[in-house]
Amino acid sequence: MANNTSPNGESKISEVLRVGIDLGTSRSAVVSSNGQRHWEYSYVGWPKDFIARKMLRKDVVFGAEAIENRLSVDLVRPLEFGVIRDGTQRDDEAVRQLIRHLIRLAKPGKNQKIYAAVGVPAEALTVNKLAIREAVREYADTLMVVSEPFAVAYSLGALNNACVIDIGAGTIDFCIMHGTMPSEEDMRSLHTAGDYVDKQLYDLMREKYPETRLSETLVRQIKEKHGRIGKSDRRVKVKLPVAGKFVTHDISGEITQACESLVPPIAETLIDLISRYEPMLQERVRKNIYVAGGGSQIKGMANAIAGALSDYGNFRITAVDDPLFIGAEGALSLAEDMPEQYWENM
Repeated sequence: MANNTSPNGESKISEVLRVGIDLGTSRSAVVSSNGQRHWEYSYVGWPKDFIARKMLRKDVVFGAEAIENRLSVDLVRPLEFGVIRDGTQRDDEAVRQLIRHLIRLAKPGKNQKIYAAVGVPAEALTVNKLAIREAVREYADTLMVVSEPFAVAYSLGALNNACVIDIGAGTIDFCIMHGTMPSEEDMRSLHTAGDYVDKQLYDLMREKYPETRLSETLVRQIKEKHGRIGKSDRRVKVKLPVAGKFVTHDISGEITQACESLVPPIAETLIDLISRYEPMLQERVRKNIYVAGGGSQIKGMANAIAGALSDYGNFRITAVDDPLFIGAEGALSLAEDMPEQYWENM
């Protein structure tokens, strides 16, 4: 962490603020060397008209505020399937505004140089690196872009004989660590991720309760609160509106079925990735697998993946303790440790 005290005990500001950002499809987080820790939903909203602008008293809103006022704003979630949406200039502007907002949350001092390490989904590292660089240009002096699972591995200190599975909203990213910076061959990405679970749950609930009015936002909130895998005696019951009245719905089977849909592709992709390494490395990695990202918070996820892999031997899979901030913490650690040659001057 930066030293913010001068030799005579007076408060001072370091010449450089190091910032770690986890730029996710659903949520983004920032931590910085001055002790700031914040997160936002990865949504950006612009007031639709002068009435909305008068009500919000802002030209642009972010995160929960943008979602809450979604009827009054043009709402953009600029990352889709782990990359910047290939659409309008509004998507590029949304990424730029989101990064600006996250760096502001880090509270840099006046004239303080900013070294920003940005963790992105593995696929965005190859597809969107230039676009992300352009988005950061105005707000940082130097930049390093890394894959999110690598940032998680760095935060854990799992730098050798380990694998990180980062279950996000847009993608599930895999990264094997073997004592060096990971290459493209060490990483994989799946588009069957959190958004896919939301769609499955939405369709299952609509089929069971066709008269109930649902929205993507509501279904996502239900999944995040009640998501689980495996058998349980506890029923999942939620109150939802039907013809103006709130009615209790039992969605125990539907939410389990939707969440379980992630397990087979994760197991298949992990085996395919691990099998490309020599047998001794494979055996070590099997005992050192970490599950991160929002999907790691689904109850029973780590055990379900291990169970799906039982035909291939014993796997030890651990869910990380702080999935919301661990990627940003790893990015900050990289920002503090990386030699100058890994940085891009802006």
